Amino acid sequence: MFLEALGSVILGLAVAWLATYRLPHRLPARRLVLSTGAAGGLFGAFLTNSALSGNLLLTLIGAATVATASVSLLLRPTGRLRRHSATV
Repeated sequence: MFLEALGSVILGLAVAWLATYRLPHRLPARRLVLSTGAAGGLFGAFLTNSALSGNLLLTLIGAATVATASVSLLLRPTGRLRRHSATV
């Protein structure tokens, strides 16, 4: 159980580090992204372990999925949204 938790936190940190490496201009501070990835990985492991009870590989896949989803919520748009007014 401890190794699943540790592995999921490390996996969440890896996902978050990869996101900050690839998209630094679209993410907030690195500290926030890394903590979100770690928390997402830990929550994903808890959720997957509760649902599937015991399979290490599936638990880590669930942790990576939830960590990726939680880090993706921090993404900002690349540019400004352009709105054209319809003045007639």
